[in-house]
Amino acid sequence: MAKAAITRRHAIATGASGMLTMAGAGAALATGRQLIEVRAPPGSIAGTLRCNGRDYVCSVGRSGILSPKFEGDGGTPAGLFPLREVRYRPDRMPAPVSGLPVYRATPTDGWCDDPADLAYNRLVHMPYQTDAETMWRDDALYDVLAVIGYNDAPTVPSAGSAIFLHVARDVGAGLGPTTGCVSLRQADVLAVLAACAPGAMIDIRTV
Repeated sequence: MAKAAITRRHAIATGASGMLTMAGAGAALATGRQLIEVRAPPGSIAGTLRCNGRDYVCSVGRSGILSPKFEGDGGTPAGLFPLREVRYRPDRMPAPVSGLPVYRATPTDGWCDDPADLAYNRLVHMPYQTDAETMWRDDALYDVLAVIGYNDAPTVPSAGSAIFLHVARDVGAGLGPTTGCVSLRQADVLAVLAACAPGAMIDIRTV
């Protein structure tokens, strides 16, 4: 039997729609929620994130921004999604300021990426019985992140998992691609999270 996902994450994930289509964007914006925009050319890993009138250099998945998205395709999902929560490494930094819920990460945090598992696209405890990504990384990529509410209410098997706004990997003078997330330099992640109001949404698409 599959292990249960951590219940706090499940409660957050089921609190709002996780996969809003672009057709539904107008309804979401009509509620007055804060909108963060991510834009990148088709097939490009380099993009721009706009938050509260300020632009930040960002990177997206190695396959660019995709719709539809599938597990393992290397693409960042296109669409309008809620930002669920912030998670940070308390051994590496103080709690970030944000209007989003903020939680301390732990060494046993993992994220299930097995489409056949009941905890698919959920936070789980490591070691886990099936495929799961370790969240407590040796590098700095997950030192602070926001969980993007993609494919989590409900979860569709194989539609993609573990989509975050996280710290970028520096590659030369630029930022390296992600495996399907959106990434920024750490100082920019912290600035965006500090600017996030409760209920903030992220709108990801090609231009």
